[in-house]
Amino acid sequence: MNFARTTVSLLLLAAIGTTAQAQSEKSREQVKAEFAEAVRTGNVIPAGDAGLKLNELYPQRYPQAPAAVGVSRAQVKAELAEAIRNGDMVAAGEGETKLNEEFPQRYPAQVVMASGKTRAEVNAETLAAIRGGDMFAAGEGTMKLNEEYPQRYAKARALYAGKTQDATALASSTAVR
Repeated sequence: MNFARTTVSLLLLAAIGTTAQAQSEKSREQVKAEFAEAVRTGNVIPAGDAGLKLNELYPQRYPQAPAAVGVSRAQVKAELAEAIRNGDMVAAGEGETKLNEEFPQRYPAQVVMASGKTRAEVNAETLAAIRGGDMFAAGEGTMKLNEEYPQRYAKARALYAGKTQDATALASSTAVR
């Protein structure tokens, strides 16, 4: 066991030493201190095929990391009461719909955030995407039309790039005023 631990330590020290030589930011003493801390906490990978760190293989041998501070019981109860009041609970059964989706008349209306764009702006963006081939091709492919057929959209891409630059220049000049 001692031989294996020494071998692991030497291998890790060599690996850390190589990293430290590549990065001139850390001194030799800092690297040694980091390695000692890693060995103390079991944050090193032993030789073998497990692929787990020593503190994962033998958790009883190493100090446990402090548990994350969670929410209090009162906070959990308040969150549950809010979810029940708003219908954000999953309905009984095999479906994954929430109660406020299944029975919207029983719960207050959900606040919907507006996108901030007008209908005309969205239509203009859609038409520009169609002209530029920035739409996904039909079927199961994951390529956009301008990626699949670049020769078809070369002219549109150049024209669209020019319009984008003009619009950016116009927007920046009006924003300065």
